[in-house]
Amino acid sequence: MNDERAANAIDRKIGQRVRTRRLEIGMSQERLAELLGVTFQQVQKYEKGVNRIAASRLYDIAASLDMPAARFFENLAGGRAGVAEDRQEFVEDVMATPEGAQLMSLFSSIKSLKIRRRVVELVKALADEAAETGKRG
Repeated sequence: MNDERAANAIDRKIGQRVRTRRLEIGMSQERLAELLGVTFQQVQKYEKGVNRIAASRLYDIAASLDMPAARFFENLAGGRAGVAEDRQEFVEDVMATPEGAQLMSLFSSIKSLKIRRRVVELVKALADEAAETGKRG
């Protein structure tokens, strides 16, 4: 069963941005935890995306890090497989896997536009089937 409250890729990306900003201003996890009234372990969980950050908590984090809360959401684009801030980052994420690199290499060797479109249709069908299986499993 898929728990809608479980952290997802956007939660992990926001956690990464909390960590990046905290380090940018030279603040320790302990200090941020103190300002928020939580343990430093909780801050670690937020930063790793293990625990979701409630809107009110994100507001407090933004204030503690001296930045607008909206900045945590800038350029986020959600998808089934994860989150990439832009098309280039998504390509880099895919190419970082052995399967992604192999798929891109093989796909680029196909010269026929008709066959390329059929490959895309096949991959889309497989992704849809995997998503459906995940919902049932």
